[in-house]
Amino acid sequence: MISTKGRYALRLLLDLAGQDSNEYIPLRTIAQRQNISEKYLQIVIREMVQAKLIKGISGKKGGYRLTRKPSEYTVGEILYLEETSISPVSCLLPDAEPCQRSSTCLTLPMWEKYDQLTKDFFYGITIQDLLDGNI
Repeated sequence: MISTKGRYALRLLLDLAGQDSNEYIPLRTIAQRQNISEKYLQIVIREMVQAKLIKGISGKKGGYRLTRKPSEYTVGEILYLEETSISPVSCLLPDAEPCQRSSTCLTLPMWEKYDQLTKDFFYGITIQDLLDGNI
């Protein structure tokens, strides 16, 4: 399941991408437009700034803006940054211990395929696609 943090990260990025200008947008403005707590958005945006998906400056004219064109961001990139994992089963988590049953597990190939389909789906959609309604 996609967490609130992942969904809010997408909303934040879509809000910034929907602006016509290249100006910095205050977090308070984004929070008000998206009806999301500013404190919660501070947590979400911190990781996005560290990953250089968004640039932020402080001060009177401060705020946030994208570092790339909306067509250069994928939904997968955002979700996999904010989520620990969206793998369907725990044995496919990035830091999972090797499963003792993996060599005999009849369902593992199905879960691996499902996991790959999910990744391909999310990495195949750009922020621009969402803005344009092209999904």
